[in-house]
Amino acid sequence: MKKIRVGVIGIGHLGTFHSKIYSQIPDVEVSFLSDIDLEKARSLASELKAEYSDDFRDGLSKVDAVSIATPTSTHYSIAKEFLSNGVDVLVEKPITIKLKDAESLIAIAKKNSRILQVGHVERFNKALTAIEDIPGEIKFIECHRIGSFSKRSTDVSVVLDLMIHDLDIILQFVSSRIKKIEATGLKVITDHPDIANARITFKNKTVCNITSSRVSDDSLRKIRIFKENCYISLDYQNQEVNIYRKVNGEIKKKHIDIEKEQPLQLELRSFVDAVKNRTQPEVSGEDARLALETALKIERIISRN
Repeated sequence: MKKIRVGVIGIGHLGTFHSKIYSQIPDVEVSFLSDIDLEKARSLASELKAEYSDDFRDGLSKVDAVSIATPTSTHYSIAKEFLSNGVDVLVEKPITIKLKDAESLIAIAKKNSRILQVGHVERFNKALTAIEDIPGEIKFIECHRIGSFSKRSTDVSVVLDLMIHDLDIILQFVSSRIKKIEATGLKVITDHPDIANARITFKNKTVCNITSSRVSDDSLRKIRIFKENCYISLDYQNQEVNIYRKVNGEIKKKHIDIEKEQPLQLELRSFVDAVKNRTQPEVSGEDARLALETALKIERIISRN
């Protein structure tokens, strides 16, 4: 079987991981790497025996599929070029900065019969998939996503950088339209909010409280889901799930055993499978558009406060 030629645009922290994981997937050939820092591209390309350039357009005819792991502000222009030239695309989250650009990419992918997958990697966390079938109506969700400051993703706010992960998950879990959003945020280090809190009330009365920070000494990625008959505590970092239920007047804890796997590996394998089999990606452009729309509403509310 002919190998799928894959490229990676943006050889930073995440793009390097993408490149190395692709190189380990059967039937995949890492054929092209690009970064505006040519030395970064050259060094990794030498290791993986790939072609390289500081201009991503040099790879348009050299790949069947591509990962885009560049700053968010460049996602649209790069993804548009590849989709328009018949290349399947996995673009890191958030899909774009502007809603109209996300809608444009979705339309271009459809017009050209291309796969458009978006890198909402938490969807592939084994802890999350372990709780998908637990019955009961969701009443309340609480999310905390907190980490130390890094120079990555400083071109966007913490809402588009971190909170959007939780927004994507919440919008998959809650089958209702949003009724009301309250939000606040604060600039600490960058020109964008680095700490943010949002409270979302859905029309079915589910309430979600979401806190995100990229200026903390601690590292925490947790979601707590309260249903009619139980409380679920999920730790994304450690891939751990505990379920608490009331039994005979007492709270009983049940630990769920998780067969841990690296979410990014699962994400990239799913993209390769979608490319190979011409199937709908697990995280579509439409999914990412909905998360982006909600994130942008939160940003606008914060800017007014």
